[in-house]
Amino acid sequence: MGIKTRLRFMSFLQYFIWGSWLITLGSYMINTLDFSGVEVGIVYSSKGIAAVIMPTLMGIVADKWIKANYLYTACHLICAGALFYAATVSDPTVMFWVMLVNAMFFMPTLALSNTVSNFPPIRVFGTVGFIIAMWTISFAGLELSNVQLYIAAGASLLLSLYSLTMPAIPTANKKKKQGWVNMLGLNAFVLFKKPKMAVFFLFAMLLGAVLQITNTFGNPFLHDFGLNPAFADSLAVKYPSILLSVSQMAEVVFILAIPFFLKRYGIKTVMLVSMVAWTLRFGLFAFGDPSPLGTVLLLLSMIVYGCAFDFFNISGAIFVEQEVSKDIRASTQGLFMTMVNGVGAYVGAILSGMVVDYYTIDGVKDWQTIWLIFAAYTLILAIVFQFTFHYKHEPEKMKDLEITH
Repeated sequence: MGIKTRLRFMSFLQYFIWGSWLITLGSYMINTLDFSGVEVGIVYSSKGIAAVIMPTLMGIVADKWIKANYLYTACHLICAGALFYAATVSDPTVMFWVMLVNAMFFMPTLALSNTVSNFPPIRVFGTVGFIIAMWTISFAGLELSNVQLYIAAGASLLLSLYSLTMPAIPTANKKKKQGWVNMLGLNAFVLFKKPKMAVFFLFAMLLGAVLQITNTFGNPFLHDFGLNPAFADSLAVKYPSILLSVSQMAEVVFILAIPFFLKRYGIKTVMLVSMVAWTLRFGLFAFGDPSPLGTVLLLLSMIVYGCAFDFFNISGAIFVEQEVSKDIRASTQGLFMTMVNGVGAYVGAILSGMVVDYYTIDGVKDWQTIWLIFAAYTLILAIVFQFTFHYKHEPEKMKDLEITH
């Protein structure tokens, strides 16, 4: 088996693990374990906490002491144990701590996988793995079962063993001479002195919260249509993850449009389009249902998700690449991801859970009001961003633009 094929399989498994539970765990906790919205949000907030702390620390360990592929193996082995134990948990507090352990060691593997395999075309197999995992859980009828966690644990164990066959990455001893400020990526915080970059990172955090909302409560929302006898046998209720996977498929399409939009219109317009797309995502959720017309609205919501996600996450990473000097580029990318997947994800998980609980009466959630609140939030973000982010588009900066993230 060639090295590229082996790396593709590694990327496939990396995201298959995540896809096995990330979208459906909320439904399992709400419908099977009877967790509240806040309790579900707290469990999902573990991802944000881990994203703030662990990737940088694990990166230092990989740079200085332990080869990246061996560290990657150890992380997935620990994740396998945590996920296996999580399948036996029914207490929300215990579930938070177990999933925090899992997140602490899974989030760094996303960065470590890029260290072992830094070939951009290989990353698409991760998206494929994520989609296939969602389909597997949904078609097997496991969205409300703890078996999804056992499957994720098994895949994590398999990847832990398989990663031992990956190329060895030697430790970079020369980095031992760096100061702690550089190693921790704190030198990127100097960018907050620039109003343009400070506003950019603030909105990166606020949009990171939006992404967490849809990951946490999109699947439970579709499951709740089963409470209506008219929709109980609909495909959206039986296989909600299949419908949600259209969002990931749309990502692949919209990523191709990013170079054109960035070159022609610049990052401000692209991010505004993303915020409008998020507003449409939630607004279409608010009025969609499994009826023929409602299903069209749900499908449109999945499609605009691809625009909302790519035009923010991918374009934001490219903007950082273009705007900062080479000596702090890696640190700035780390700061961007921390604001999105760390601080933003944590805030989004907690506050969205509070909103869901507030609009839950006798166990029935007023999803239309919930989604309209989130739609209003992203619309307000777009309006404020328009008047606070001052950016002059310079097309010449984008002339060699390529999608490499």
